[in-house]
Amino acid sequence: MTVSYVERDGGRIAYEVHGQGPLVVLSHAVGENRRSFRHLVPLLVAAGHRVASVDVRGHGASSVGWPSYAPARVGADLLAVVRALGGGPATLVGSSSSAAAVVFAATDDPALVNGIVQVSPFVEDPKLNPFTRLIQTAVLRSPRMFGLFHRTLFPCDRPADDAAYRRAMVANLREPGRMAAMRGVLAPAEPHWTARAPEVRQPVLVLMGTKDPDFRDPGAAARAARRLFATAEARMIDDSGHYPHADQPARTAAQLTEFLAVTGA
Repeated sequence: MTVSYVERDGGRIAYEVHGQGPLVVLSHAVGENRRSFRHLVPLLVAAGHRVASVDVRGHGASSVGWPSYAPARVGADLLAVVRALGGGPATLVGSSSSAAAVVFAATDDPALVNGIVQVSPFVEDPKLNPFTRLIQTAVLRSPRMFGLFHRTLFPCDRPADDAAYRRAMVANLREPGRMAAMRGVLAPAEPHWTARAPEVRQPVLVLMGTKDPDFRDPGAAARAARRLFATAEARMIDDSGHYPHADQPARTAAQLTEFLAVTGA
């Protein structure tokens, strides 16, 4: 595994690239790292794509201490990776918190982006009662608590190496600055991605697990995201939680490969 870096104003972004062909850039959820896509990448490479998996600023091997972790800045990082890899255009795939970032990237530099995929996007910030807010505060300040919470997002299947991945993820989050980065990614920022969604002119795919525990009704959440775009479709991954690329990689790859044929990637 070879890790590359792109220098940015305020730090550097880590990524790794596999395969040859049209470019696909993968961006993970808060608290995770590029290894979140370890089971999806080989499937996309086998389908004929060059795949770059990125560590979001403050996560994985990317640097900490950024002045902002807002989705617009994460989106700019993704565009910087695309430029470093020859300018694409690329299809951008954003999981959970990164689903917002790909919208900003697509509207900030449309020439570099030929399509976006939102995996488990949040159209609205979750409404928390005092107890769940207290739990969230603990989860965002304790790597161990986040690891326990992360496990609950796999209500059906989980990868065979899930425990090992989670141990490594928690160890990474224990490094100085990592938990602050998580809180930064989730901090409210304006404009919200939903305000920019109508400006997206590229094809959009919304993917959601049918058993995603972060949503009361995952299907309704997927449809709500789809309606925000000029051209979009929503597809569900059966027997999947919040990370379909991890718990159902083959089904996720099949949906992505079909969509990539539309984007030209």
